[in-house]
Amino acid sequence: MADGGLELPPAGDVSAQLKNELLGKTLPHNIEAEQALLGAILINNEVADRVAFLTSEHFFDPVHGRIFELLRRRIGKGILATPTTLKTLLEDDTGLQELGGVDYLGRMAKKAITIFNAKDYAQTIYDLAMRRKLAEVGETITLNALNGANEETPNEQITDAEARLYKLAEAGNAEGGFVSFKKALVEAVETANAAYQRDGGLAGLSTGLTDMDLKMGGLHPSDLLILAGRPSMGKTALVTNLAFNVAKAYQRGIRSDGTEGAINGGVVGFFSLEMSAEQLATRILSEQAQVASEKIRKGDMDEDEFRRFVESAQALENAPLFIDDTPALHISTLTARARRLKRQHGLDLLIVDYLQLCRGSAENRVQEISEITQGMKAIAKELNIPVIALSQLSRQVENRDDKRPQLSDLRESGSIEQDADVVMFVYREEYYVGRMEPTEGTAEHAEWQQKMEQVHNLAEVILGKQRHGPIGSIKLMFDSRYTRFSDLARDHHARGGYDE
Repeated sequence: MADGGLELPPAGDVSAQLKNELLGKTLPHNIEAEQALLGAILINNEVADRVAFLTSEHFFDPVHGRIFELLRRRIGKGILATPTTLKTLLEDDTGLQELGGVDYLGRMAKKAITIFNAKDYAQTIYDLAMRRKLAEVGETITLNALNGANEETPNEQITDAEARLYKLAEAGNAEGGFVSFKKALVEAVETANAAYQRDGGLAGLSTGLTDMDLKMGGLHPSDLLILAGRPSMGKTALVTNLAFNVAKAYQRGIRSDGTEGAINGGVVGFFSLEMSAEQLATRILSEQAQVASEKIRKGDMDEDEFRRFVESAQALENAPLFIDDTPALHISTLTARARRLKRQHGLDLLIVDYLQLCRGSAENRVQEISEITQGMKAIAKELNIPVIALSQLSRQVENRDDKRPQLSDLRESGSIEQDADVVMFVYREEYYVGRMEPTEGTAEHAEWQQKMEQVHNLAEVILGKQRHGPIGSIKLMFDSRYTRFSDLARDHHARGGYDE
């Protein structure tokens, strides 16, 4: 039997050897460091504040863990914690009695000659605890791999193993807490300087659309951006355009902080939960080659169109755009795959199409959506990249005379609106006007034609929320033949390219 009551599966010589190695190793620990730290806290309770990153679970000896937890609770309440004050609280502890009873507390306090090394002791305890956790994860991965009755496929086991390791990595950071205002100021100045070096342009990634960049300052690291709209508004088309623009502009070099990475554009990860990777590629090729997507699907291209199609494919084949079209991904799996992409190829922008097709663990749908949006915001912060998630809108938009969407139209809007740094809506009035065609030959039809001419190929990106800037409307051109968004060639560029 393995520690914890797990029975190792039958195996051959190699597995038996591995089993013996697993069971024969002593888990890493340092009892003396645990005693020294507890002694230091007992003689000076202020030491507990310096080691706030520790919990009782980090101690190898369970008795030490219980003592530390009691110390933490009492000191947190402002109550003095010394061997004397803890005596009555611990005299019935069986484990402590085996170590010599409450006198053991006094001996630890007497051995703590100095309190100045307390944080070093705590770091040692913490690091050893992480190594034990790592060994535990490794053993679980090994046992799962050796268990022939395990119904998980190897790929599923790999995904699960990555999730376990990254969860440990997240927990394995003892740093954190407050940072000085000076450090925050330095980071703010560096961000502003990056924008200034771009001639007052962008602090974040360029979208490739001038008006959008002017309004938003680019796509900012650690931001969660929600792009929402009713069906046929062009959500996927817009986000596909953005993804390609960022990937096409990618240049690698030494950044201002001295690290190597993207100095222009970036590596893009695209989770397409609705469309296949081939369909997305077709959209991008249609836009770049200026060949209607239905012609590409049918193979109904003339010689010139086919030449442009092939040349565009050759030009785009090395663009750092990675597509995952696995349907119904769980948010934890999506997170693990994003981390893997960041580790293997780099990652500067992540796109999820679309949010409601992800899965969470909660049974309640509203809670599940909240889990998903919080998970996506966590990805943005952890990987320090912008994350764009598409979202559907409720049907209540269709019941209004003014079809322009607003924040209340978001499905499960509470969590989405709360967690997002930016909420954008795609709106094309042409879509609605086109479905109101009166009888041909009437006066109303002439008015309708005039209205259609005014809104033809026009689109709006409505900023309903922007944590770091103004809200408003960005006017763009949309060519439905090639599902292509582009800057609107009007004199509004001189006004900033948007309406307040």
